[in-house]
Amino acid sequence: MSKFVEKFNNEQELEAFLSVPNAELIEMMKRLDGDIMILGIAGKMGVTMGKLAVNAIREAKVDKKVYGVARFSDAEARKKLEDAGIQTIVCDLLDREAVAKLPKIKNIIFMAGRKFGTDGSEELTWMMNTVVPSNVIENFKDSRITAFSTGCVYPLINLKDGGCTEKDRPGPIGEYSQSCLGRERVFEYGAKAYGIKTLLYRLNYAIDLRYGVLHDIAQAVWKGEEVNNTVGFFNVIWQGDANHIALRSLELAENPAAILNVTGPEILSVETVAKEFGRLFGKEVKFKCAETSTDCFLSDSSVMTDIFGNPSIPVSRMIKWQAAWIADGGRTLNKPTHYEVNTGKF
Repeated sequence: MSKFVEKFNNEQELEAFLSVPNAELIEMMKRLDGDIMILGIAGKMGVTMGKLAVNAIREAKVDKKVYGVARFSDAEARKKLEDAGIQTIVCDLLDREAVAKLPKIKNIIFMAGRKFGTDGSEELTWMMNTVVPSNVIENFKDSRITAFSTGCVYPLINLKDGGCTEKDRPGPIGEYSQSCLGRERVFEYGAKAYGIKTLLYRLNYAIDLRYGVLHDIAQAVWKGEEVNNTVGFFNVIWQGDANHIALRSLELAENPAAILNVTGPEILSVETVAKEFGRLFGKEVKFKCAETSTDCFLSDSSVMTDIFGNPSIPVSRMIKWQAAWIADGGRTLNKPTHYEVNTGKF
């Protein structure tokens, strides 16, 4: 019998599942010194990460608090966090004085940043992705930090060469990716100048049924639209697995800053995945391009799997869940991943 549910009937079921801690995370909470603060908690991954952390602490039966910091333009997201036992703080992280007033928490998960809509508002992207980290390192010199980054700081790599490893030099394409490397460099400076133990968490792409590469492909198939196969291959990881690894990676923070690629071990084909959605939906699949590019943003997650093991949710299960979510009219966040872009213009 499969250990997985066949589908999620609503967002409450999905978020509850994403917030269940595994045994390893619970044990880590027993070892971890100090409270946890998640900066930028109101984003796509932050709400369930906060709930996951609280649940792990409760299971561990330790006295530890979880703080969630954001501007909280979405009141519902803030209420979800407070109802879950997270202490929320309203703060514009671009405001240096406001950041200075935040409590000095030992463990920081940095999730703030900007991606969508970068093209045309580059100045805000650079401010969010470099100035905000500067404010953070100046005010959390005694903390350890896991700082979210992206596999897009790597250069494009051809399918035949596999994914980029942590030892590969960055080669960002376009201003979004360049600003993300800028974010990393600021955190590296904090590690060197202030002795902050830091881990650069290079993620691509997390999957929640309300957004993600699988969501974007499935939605196109379901609507009878052309699937964009301009870029032919990608990596993914279930959001629950990505959140577990982010929290556990606090123990991997080092000085100089450590780097960790976070994604699934497989390289997936856009066309193969689209055809599987077509089979599940009983729909014909149409593609945008006759030929697809094999120069892609791909990461090698061997270091991650050596430390944490393979992700708990396989791609085959994610595809089935995604198909059911789309067919049942599940909510979308309307935040495309731009998986089809390899020009740097996000």
